[in-house]
Amino acid sequence: MSEISRRSFLKISARLAAMMGLSSSALPQIADALEQIAAKMAPVIWIQAQSCSGCSISLLNSDHPGPAEIITQYISLLFHSNISTTTGHQCMEVISKTVGQGDFLLAVEGSVPRGMPNACKMGEKTISEQIIAASKKAKAVIAVGTCASFGGIPAAENNPTGAISIPALFKNESISTPLISLPGCPIHPDWLIGTLIHVIKFGIPPVDDKGRPKMFYKKLIHDQCPRFTDYEREKFAKSFLEEGCLFKLGCIGALTYADCTIRQWNSGTNSCIRAGAPCIGCASEHFASKADFALYPRNIINSTQQKKG
Repeated sequence: MSEISRRSFLKISARLAAMMGLSSSALPQIADALEQIAAKMAPVIWIQAQSCSGCSISLLNSDHPGPAEIITQYISLLFHSNISTTTGHQCMEVISKTVGQGDFLLAVEGSVPRGMPNACKMGEKTISEQIIAASKKAKAVIAVGTCASFGGIPAAENNPTGAISIPALFKNESISTPLISLPGCPIHPDWLIGTLIHVIKFGIPPVDDKGRPKMFYKKLIHDQCPRFTDYEREKFAKSFLEEGCLFKLGCIGALTYADCTIRQWNSGTNSCIRAGAPCIGCASEHFASKADFALYPRNIINSTQQKKG
């Protein structure tokens, strides 16, 4: 692993401070936190339950620091189902040893199949047992993504596994370890990196009543929408090809807390609404919770396709 200069740390720290809403006075602390992670002083275990691994893939799309830097330099990632090179008994030994020592950070991606425990197993134990045991010894737990935070698609109405969120699991098992929820399908890599840095150097970040860090989930998408002026003027788009507010095309930005439109995705390239698609509320607790949850109204899709044709 190549050495990282103090200058590089400060450069990345400046970006992290800005994305976390912190002043420049926090730069030394953030740089120090990055150094602690690089020095393997902040071990992280990443456990996947019922998920599509989308949040893991999103993490690999991070920028400044990039994915290679995150994996090899900034996060002491002791275990990750997709990234770790160890398998079988070796990886289970790593997890067991880390949990036994305590004082680590636990990231959980996906919901827990409480109604069908054997649907998701890790080693010789159910994923529920693994998460419960690790959570009780962790310094803090981060529910990564909407599935972990609210149940998401695996916990949708009529699902056969009886899937629940990590907060629900904590409540059922009376686990008191600090829990931070980062909803999003998938999460933005900044949300995770910023949260890890805050926990390591400043402690648990201020959160709302659903455990979401206010530095990322304080405002509604609607209030930060690039088409907000269209909404005020009641200029509503009738198809995805038109300019105007996307509210009547099924936009759920008025119910969704996140900073997607400000932060943007793929290295600040774009966001759903800026690209002409309504917000589907993927960071909302309502996302895919009901069987009749519609990402886009069927009649609107048909009319748009006909107009395009």
